[in-house]
Amino acid sequence: MTMLDDKRLDPRVRKAMSGMPAGDPAALLPQVILSSSYEDCLQWVAAMETLHNEQDSAMLAAMPDFSDVTTEKRTIVSDEGDEIDLFIERPKEAVGVLPCVVHIHGGGMAFTTAMAAGATRWRKTLVQQGLVVVAVEFRNSGGELGNHPFPAGLEDCATAIQWVNKNRSVLNISSLVVAGESGGGNLAVAVAIKANVEGWVDAIDGVYAMAPMILGFYTSVPNELLSWRENEGYQGTREIMRAMTRVYDPKDEHEKNPMAWPFHARQDVLKGLPPHIIINYEMDLIRDDGAVFARNLQAAGVAAISRTVTGAPHVAEIALPDLMPELVDDTVGSIVGFAIQLARS
Repeated sequence: MTMLDDKRLDPRVRKAMSGMPAGDPAALLPQVILSSSYEDCLQWVAAMETLHNEQDSAMLAAMPDFSDVTTEKRTIVSDEGDEIDLFIERPKEAVGVLPCVVHIHGGGMAFTTAMAAGATRWRKTLVQQGLVVVAVEFRNSGGELGNHPFPAGLEDCATAIQWVNKNRSVLNISSLVVAGESGGGNLAVAVAIKANVEGWVDAIDGVYAMAPMILGFYTSVPNELLSWRENEGYQGTREIMRAMTRVYDPKDEHEKNPMAWPFHARQDVLKGLPPHIIINYEMDLIRDDGAVFARNLQAAGVAAISRTVTGAPHVAEIALPDLMPELVDDTVGSIVGFAIQLARS
């Protein structure tokens, strides 16, 4: 069965995908297998990034007018001397203190950038609802930004969040929510775990993760993750997940490291984390990863909720914003409400 054959799929998505030109663009990507070399996996990542870049033109053409959003680029430097670009966006007519979201873009921690069309539109949509959004241009584990395996990207995100926290008064923000989708969802959760382990978790008021890619694929997945069987081949495969895992962890050193793959975090590591909201998608290969992780958070005493969007593919709010506008509105409202609720006095 393909995703288009599955009766669970939202009919609007089926109609749009059925009307696309013949031929699957993903079929043009290099083929990877479970035993593909690190170099072959890097080639797959590079080709995937090229495909995403080609699709950016269509997303840019559909971009709404965001003339009411201002953008400031700021470059900060980590303790190790690495330069990290931040894009600080706020409503042009902003008055007073506003909640803040630090946004970490998707791409399996391996490809695309903070300036990609989908990520840019998502941030600006949030800003229009009264948030300050800070985007992090972290080091990917592959692609055009260079090959920087774990923990490079995580370290960049940690540096950015600590900078935002230290500059709350300068930025005029009332809360700091770390949000990300897919690979960015991994980094959003992982940076909170890192902060918890290192003793600076008070910098983060909440975590909002959409389809977080929190389980690396090495040889198998836990039996409880039914979506890895239900949705195999719809938008992703074990071979593709293995390729991104190998690029992130080339020497297979971090399979159970909770900062690389938060799914494996023990209760003592999770205890004390800030509130989490996790969004999953019914047609997604990694749907159940986030749902099970939310239960693990709850068992550790963390305020956490998880919900699954019926009929939706992977991060539909960003991938298909004009096709499912009510989902976009619902998720944006959820993020805004979450950030407002967590505002500090």
